[in-house]
Amino acid sequence: MAHYQTQSIPTGKFLSMSANLLHRAFIEANRTSAKQAFRELSGGGTVPIASVRMEDDSTVHFRVALDHSEFRGRLNYGAFRASLATLLANIAGALREEKAVSTFAGDGGEDSMIFGISAVTVEEGTPSVMVLGADMGAPGAGVLLRLMYLDPAQFEQQQVADSGSDADPAGENG
Repeated sequence: MAHYQTQSIPTGKFLSMSANLLHRAFIEANRTSAKQAFRELSGGGTVPIASVRMEDDSTVHFRVALDHSEFRGRLNYGAFRASLATLLANIAGALREEKAVSTFAGDGGEDSMIFGISAVTVEEGTPSVMVLGADMGAPGAGVLLRLMYLDPAQFEQQQVADSGSDADPAGENG
């Protein structure tokens, strides 16, 4: 019977490790293997990207999945790669500036989270928003990194609401 141990990794360290693994799998990798992985992801599959030896000598398997149900337009490898490169750059920038990164509960239960760093790209005049989530899963199942496209309309509405908050609703300054 296998023995599994749970350990906690600080958010910044986990994000750094995840970003590096995604970079290696899709940005540094040769175009043929990266496109093949993208085809598997866009078809609804998961792709193993690494097995990482932790400080306690345990091994954690990382896989990646893609939810592109909210992507507007036709998703191709170029659009995916642009979104991912922007997301990885934004994660690196937040970590470099030591910004606190918000996390939100994901759909997968208590062991599922979405990180509050997004990547906005525009393809053929249509904006797309990508975020990174993670499902820690059952012990021994490894980590599933989830790249997700969010509905860009929710951010447009938020932007309109935020720009209206600059007004002085109580009229105290006028």
